[in-house]
Amino acid sequence: MLDYYQSLELFSPEERAIQAAARKFLEAEAMPYIREWWEAGEFPTHLIKPFGEMGFLGSNLPEEYGAAGVSNNAYGLIMYELERVDSGLRSFASVQGALVMYPIFAYGSEEQKREFLPKLAAGELVGSFGLTEPDGGSDPGGNMKTKAVKDGDYYVLNGTKMWITNGAISDIAIVWAKDEEGKVLGFIVPTDTPGFSAPLVHHKYSLRASVTSELVMEDVRIHKDYLLPKSGSLKAPLSCLTQARYGIAWGALGPLEAVYTEALDFAKSRVTFGRPIAARQLVQDKLVYMLSEHTKGLLLAWKLGKMKDEGTLKHTHVSMAKRNNVRVALKSARLAREILGASGITVEYSAIRHMLNLESVDTYEGTHDIHTLILGRDITGENPFV
Repeated sequence: MLDYYQSLELFSPEERAIQAAARKFLEAEAMPYIREWWEAGEFPTHLIKPFGEMGFLGSNLPEEYGAAGVSNNAYGLIMYELERVDSGLRSFASVQGALVMYPIFAYGSEEQKREFLPKLAAGELVGSFGLTEPDGGSDPGGNMKTKAVKDGDYYVLNGTKMWITNGAISDIAIVWAKDEEGKVLGFIVPTDTPGFSAPLVHHKYSLRASVTSELVMEDVRIHKDYLLPKSGSLKAPLSCLTQARYGIAWGALGPLEAVYTEALDFAKSRVTFGRPIAARQLVQDKLVYMLSEHTKGLLLAWKLGKMKDEGTLKHTHVSMAKRNNVRVALKSARLAREILGASGITVEYSAIRHMLNLESVDTYEGTHDIHTLILGRDITGENPFV
């Protein structure tokens, strides 16, 4: 792991062992094939159960529900290693853990936890998270059109969700809808329920090794036992997004390491005018930027994890880390592509793949601008959203 400041000394032996094990597994089972999967637009579904066996899925949730029960920094290191291979792999694990398992854990009944969490942790079930709508974007509450109408012991769901990771391969979807009183309710929706469909989103130039879908619900009848009983306001799905953003703050540092090491190796071997381009001041400037931002981002993520374990984390802390780490990773991928020259536009190298993936990561789970305004509101007390 790239560690210019010897930051790994801050982590426990168990956390370092988890990171090393994750890297060893992914180097063998994913890294050699990721270019092919990305170029073909395929997600490696054969890795889902091995991810469960490795403890990658919802790993920071309690062991009593089948999860690994590791620290939040260990969880972050897993996200780092997954995204070092590709953002699509980390996106799968983020959705499964933070956006499917977490809402069941935080807002579900004990029966729902016992029924679903162990299977999700093992990769026996795949989940998706339906909040974003075609007209929703950064205002998921104000623009939510999906409705849940009570009908005896059932709720009838109608609406469409968009840009849903894992949608077409999911066995259950966590769907958020407004009831007749305007309350935002969460439902566990089995995807084989009549009226439910998940059409794939095609022609993507980002997150190609990831499944992206719509979720379409036409008179989908869900028994009241599948309502998340502790949901009831927009705060519930937004708290799930905070969990996912935490993992993204870690994950983005993985591709930053990948593009930095690739660009450094290339710069040392590429010779122009009788000298390696690593000797050129402008190239060194780019490499130093990448290394500096990775070092700062890792320290930021480590502190974020400590606060999460201690219960002092605020959602604004997560906004700062997500906003910063993703944007510097995206800029670093662009700089790496510059160093690689024409070679950098091919999937033989990882820079262009990571750059295109990070364009999506910079947008989803709150855009860079939205997180800027979240922080601005926090430090000034003035609401920029009205």
